[in-house]
Amino acid sequence: MINIAQASSQGDFHSAQSLGLILGVRGARARVAVPVGEARATVGDFVRIYAGSRRLIGMITEVETQGAGGAALPDTAIASVDVMGEIVQDAQGRDHFRRGVSAYPAIGDAAGVATRQDLRQIYEGDADSATIGALHNDEAIPARISISDMLNKHFAVLGSTGVGKSSGVAVILNAVIETAPNVRIFLLDGHNEFARCFGARANVVNPQNLKLPFWLFNFEEFIDVVYAGRPAVEEELEILAEHIPIAKGMYLAQRAAQSDRFGLRKVDPRRAGYTVDTPVPYLLADLVNLIDERMGKLENRATRMHCHRLIARLEALRSDPRYGFMFENANVGGDTMAEILTHLFRLEPNGQPITVMQLAGLPTEVTDAVVCVLARMAFDFGLWSDGAAPMLFVCEEAHRYAPADRGAGFAPTRRALMRIAKEGRKYGVYLGLVTQRPGELDPTIISQCNTLFAMRLANERDQELLRSAVSDAVANLLDFIPSLGTREVVAFGEGLPLPTRLRFTELPPDRLPRSETFRLEDWDEELGAERGFVRQVVERWRGAAGGGRLLDEPAPEPAKPAPVDAHSPNARLEQLRAQILKRGPGSP
Repeated sequence: MINIAQASSQGDFHSAQSLGLILGVRGARARVAVPVGEARATVGDFVRIYAGSRRLIGMITEVETQGAGGAALPDTAIASVDVMGEIVQDAQGRDHFRRGVSAYPAIGDAAGVATRQDLRQIYEGDADSATIGALHNDEAIPARISISDMLNKHFAVLGSTGVGKSSGVAVILNAVIETAPNVRIFLLDGHNEFARCFGARANVVNPQNLKLPFWLFNFEEFIDVVYAGRPAVEEELEILAEHIPIAKGMYLAQRAAQSDRFGLRKVDPRRAGYTVDTPVPYLLADLVNLIDERMGKLENRATRMHCHRLIARLEALRSDPRYGFMFENANVGGDTMAEILTHLFRLEPNGQPITVMQLAGLPTEVTDAVVCVLARMAFDFGLWSDGAAPMLFVCEEAHRYAPADRGAGFAPTRRALMRIAKEGRKYGVYLGLVTQRPGELDPTIISQCNTLFAMRLANERDQELLRSAVSDAVANLLDFIPSLGTREVVAFGEGLPLPTRLRFTELPPDRLPRSETFRLEDWDEELGAERGFVRQVVERWRGAAGGGRLLDEPAPEPAKPAPVDAHSPNARLEQLRAQILKRGPGSP
């Protein structure tokens, strides 16, 4: 029988960090007998086990006072340790860490708390690694991730609202920018909160400067816009499916005629070889005229009404200012696809490394279709360029666009994201998912993410999904998730040497996501009740939607902004008020 106290007094442990002796081994789990009071070790601590010439590294996942079968050992605690890797010497005699173990410990082998030097060897990383925070076990040790391993097999950031998820995403993306400057990042920003996180390095695209012409939408996406996400009318679908390829052929014929001075080149619009999904320009006026001509030839009143309603739908979209990003030059034309791709994905030499696509402000009825277009174009560009321009496509609020419920959401958007998740890495298109409800995210997509950053999750369904997505060796770490603090995360997967509890680097105040800068105590009741302030907000609101000023009163005289007291407790809100009063309706 192993005498724990005697072994301790005889100095059988290798340092002051001594912990105890191996009591049992089962697969990748070892049980360590720890003399009570000899060393302070608890759940989450790293342990080194001396197995011959090797130092095995594991993590304590449970501590109890009962031995195997429930028998108590006097003055002894039992620590359950998941063994995850080992520190070995290379040919030059230098120590380095590697995952997996080549030899298991034996009964009576000594175990000790991992030293700071052990942790440095585990997390030292290489030239491809980047620091994103500090270890929970020792804040003096930087937590580093392998950028290439994280990107090549996708990643996800999971966490409830208010746990620092957005700032964690900003830390990770800044690390990608610094470490992999050849990777272009495209970030879907559902709440317009990330623009400030990257300073001048970000190309911010919003509804005011977005150019995404309607002809770039494939048939499913265009139909979703025309019917605002509602079920389409079958007869009208047939009309569009018939005439959109002809409208594309008409545009090609017009361009051919303009470039053919001698009239030798003739193009038959009906035989141009285009489909409803071919991404080539056409004029909305041509499409409307084709439908109108069809309507004039019909005698069936019901069919004529379908044509009439379809024309009305298209004209309403063209004249709605909210859809200007799609239909601003609907009747002018121009093949701007190369320019659009260059602008959105920053493909020019020395371009900004990240595009922040602000979705708030887009008509909610078409947001899913817009996301679908962007995801599809990102993948298709990687496919047709043979991965010449590596790209990271980051989808915030991913559960909205790829819900677990196959009957919810816009199915083409789910398919576009799933295509990136399954095939994107072959073409240099990588996926980053951000969600507060992993239980509502399509499990097929999240299963493709081999690096996970799990922050505090209170919902049991979310925790269960996360538990089903990881190996048994890591599952015990998930018990920490409900008790994580702000900016704390349990990270595991290909991007890290070991599953790790860490705290993300704190961003400076001017680089925090906007959602983390507002405080409830900043609200000024007097300002909130002031009618002039509210009126200006309403005018900007209506201006963004294409409306005008309040209908019951004439246009107000421009208000002169009041001087701002920088030392006022509500200085930030006073500055906001001054800015709003200064801007005209509809200003960004």
